[in-house]
Parts: sequence; structure tokens; C-alpha cells
Amino acid sequence: MKNETLKTINNLRTIHGNFSEKEISDDDLKIILDSSVKAANASARQSYSIIVVKDKEKMSKLCSYKGNCLLLFCVDFYRIIKTAQQMGHDFSNPEIVGFVTGAIDTILAAQTATIASKSLGIDSIFTNGIHRGDISRIYKILNLPEKWCFPLIALILGYTDKEPNKQKGRLKGKGVIHYESYEQLTKKEIEDLIEEYDQTENPIGLIENWENMGFKHYLDWFYTKWSANKSDAKHMYDILKKTGFIMEDLND
Repeated sequence: MKNETLKTINNLRTIHGNFSEKEISDDDLKIILDSSVKAANASARQSYSIIVVKDKEKMSKLCSYKGNCLLLFCVDFYRIIKTAQQMGHDFSNPEIVGFVTGAIDTILAAQTATIASKSLGIDSIFTNGIHRGDISRIYKILNLPEKWCFPLIALILGYTDKEPNKQKGRLKGKGVIHYESYEQLTKKEIEDLIEEYDQTENPIGLIENWENMGFKHYLDWFYTKWSANKSDAKHMYDILKKTGFIMEDLND
């Protein structure tokens, strides 16, 4: 028997823009935010900030999606450093180690917000659309500090107006779950994984019409089409360097 928490987690799904006009109440939003900050975090410092956005035009400029509310989760050491400075202390944890630790804190808070939202009947979609195009627009639109703050992930919340036909499946066996040590896949196990992506009952992939597009396997489409779309890694690197999370040159 699954308890209510497990039922909530197993009923998580991504809604791609089909949100109704029904508003999320202030009380429910407060519950979501209060739950989010309960997530585990390194050294009890909560090295993140959550920007709440309800303006739909602003949402579109940030990531193209529109819902009833957007929560932008940022890796944020600005508050921590400014507090240290006011108290006459130094705090030098940022750069890449601090960024990785802060990113973990941030994602834990974001996932907790998703689970809390679903428990209230509110659906969601995570998007890294904030990283597409000129990331500096996020800083301008939301007045983010240019140092020690980086927008990591956006969570769009809302009530769906169209129930999905199917819930997405997930890999949960060999290749994902390892016992005692990492287990490299055999050729047969890789073939089984390819077939698992191809099954249609609980589709795992991003699209379902890959066969109609002339592909033998879903992963043929994924590797040759979807993954072939290169993101602007250099631009993201430059932003991270500007924030102070990366200090050395890219070619060093």
C-alpha cells in the first residue's frame, strides 16, 4: 500500500503550457514556499533565492512558458556575503565548489516545491528556458545581483485545463540503479534500454511520433535531432565567470 506522500510523488507529471486561468491562492503559494525552504541544505545557509513572478508577460520574457505563477530558483551567495561583510567577516566559499554545493541546495528546494504543489492539486513544469538566448536578460528583468547569483531553474505552477493522455515513464532498472558499485552496461543491456525507450505504454521520451518521422528508434531521433541542438555554452560560462563562480580562464 502506498501512503499519501508516495501517491503524490508517483502522480507527478509535467504540463507543457496547458494551464487554466484558475489562480493559485496566496495561502497555497505560502504553503509551497514554506515547504520548499524545508529542504536539506549545506551548512544551514540556504544558498539560494526564490523569485516569485505572477506577471504573465514577464514570465514569457523569462522562459516563454505561462502559468499562474513562476518560481525562479537561483544559486545565491549574495545575501550570505553581504551579511558577512556587514559583520566584518570574510566569506570565500563561492567559485566552482560553492556553485556546485549551492546548486544542490537550490534543486532540492525546487523539487520540494514541486511535491508540495502536487499535494495541493497544483501541476507544474520545470524549464531551463531561462538559459536560452541572452541570460543577462534575466538579471535585468528581475534585478538580480550581478555577483554571486545565478538563475538555475524555473518552476511554472498552475492548474491544468487538459489532462495528459498518459503519464511519462521513467528508467528504473539497469543503467540507472546501481548496487554497491557502478555497473557498466553490456551490449545486450544497452539493446534492452533502447527497446525500453521505444515502448509506447508509458513513453519515456520527449516525443511519441518518432516512427512517423522515419526513425528506427526513439534514441535515433534523440541523438541526431534533439541533442544536435547546441546550446551557447560559452555564453553561460561568461555569465558564471562574471558572477564569480568561475575564476580561471576557459582554456586553462
